Amino acid sequence: MGGTELDYVHQAFESNWIAPLGPNVEGFEASLESYLGEGTHVAALSSGTAALHLALVLLGVGTGDEVLCQSLTFAASANPIRYVGATPIFVDSEPDTWNMCPQQLERALEDRIRLGKKPRAIVAVHLYGMPYKVSEIHALAQKFEIPVLEDSAEALGSYYRGKPCGTFGDMAILSFNGNKIITTSGGGALVAPMKEVKQRAVFLATQARDAAPHYEHSTIGYNYRMSNISAGIGRGQMEVLDKHIGLRRETRNFYAELFEDHPGITVAKEPSEDYFSNFWLSCILVNETEAGFSIATMQQQMADAQIECRPMWKPMHRQPIFEDAPYYGTGVADTLFDTGLCLPSGSSLTPLDKQRIRSVLQDVMAKGLK
Repeated sequence: MGGTELDYVHQAFESNWIAPLGPNVEGFEASLESYLGEGTHVAALSSGTAALHLALVLLGVGTGDEVLCQSLTFAASANPIRYVGATPIFVDSEPDTWNMCPQQLERALEDRIRLGKKPRAIVAVHLYGMPYKVSEIHALAQKFEIPVLEDSAEALGSYYRGKPCGTFGDMAILSFNGNKIITTSGGGALVAPMKEVKQRAVFLATQARDAAPHYEHSTIGYNYRMSNISAGIGRGQMEVLDKHIGLRRETRNFYAELFEDHPGITVAKEPSEDYFSNFWLSCILVNETEAGFSIATMQQQMADAQIECRPMWKPMHRQPIFEDAPYYGTGVADTLFDTGLCLPSGSSLTPLDKQRIRSVLQDVMAKGLK
C-alpha cells in the first residue's frame, strides 16, 4: 500500500457510496485511461477473469466457436473460453519472450481454417509482464482478419516500442488481484478502443438492466462491476504504480547480478530495446546439467529457509481440464515449465529480505559447483 488508499476508502464511507458505482469507480477508470493514453476507455470490473469473459461475449464468441490461446499462462486466460461454450486451441511459446509463438500461431490458423473452423479470436498474453511479439502476432491477426484479445493481467506498466501494454488488442484486460503489481484486493478492467464498447461492457456487467421504470432484462447480464470501495484502493495504488515498477525491475536486476557468473542459469530478460517489462515476476531457467542442481533442489532449500518460490504456470495443454483441446507446438512451453522457477518479486522486499535470499541462493550454487 502506498498510504493514500485509505483516504479514498474513507471518502466512500463518508459519502455512503458503497455499491458498484460512485466517484472512486469513475476516478479509477479515469486514472487508468490517463495512464494508458488517449483513445482508451476502461470499465472497472470485479476481476480480470470477468473482463476476459465479457470481452469474449462482446466479440460475439459463443457455443461451437474456437479461440486460439497461449498455452503457457494462468488458467484464467483460458477458462472464459469455456464459459461462452467455445473450444480453446492452445499455441506454444517462443524462447525470446516466452509468449505466443508467431510461427505456431500461423500454423494453427492455417490448419483450423483448412478444417473449416476459422477461430473467432486470439487470446495473447504478456506473460509475467513481458510483452509478447506484438508486431508479428497482430500482423497475423490482420492477415486472417481475427480479433486479438490482449491479456495484460500481468503487464500494467509494460511497454512495446514505447506504447503501453493493454492498448494493442481489439480489446484488452487488466487484473488487480492481490498478487498483481497494483491491487484493489480483487478486481480487473476491460480496456476498449471505443466508448460505445465500454458502455456495452458496463451494461452487461450490471445485470444488463434495460432502460425502463421497472426491472426489465432482454439480454443475459452479469454481476461484474467493481465496488466503489475497491476502486478507492485502486486510486491510491495508481499513485505508486511507477514506484512499484521500479522496485520490480530492481529486483530482477538483483537476480541477474546474483546469477551472472554461475553457469546454467538464465534470468528472464527483454529481448531488445523494443520491450520494456514491469518484471511483475522475476523468473529463471535452470539447466540442471550445467548448473549442478535442479529447480526442485533450489525450491526446497528456499522453502527450508521459509522463502517461497513457485513453479512457472503449467501449460494449459497439459492441464486435465483441457486434455482434449488441440495444441500446436514443439515443446517450448513444456521446457519452460520443466526448468523454470518464479523467485520472490514483491514490491515490499526489503534489503534484509534480499540478503536472506542471496545467502540461500549462494549456498545452492556453491553446492552445485562441488
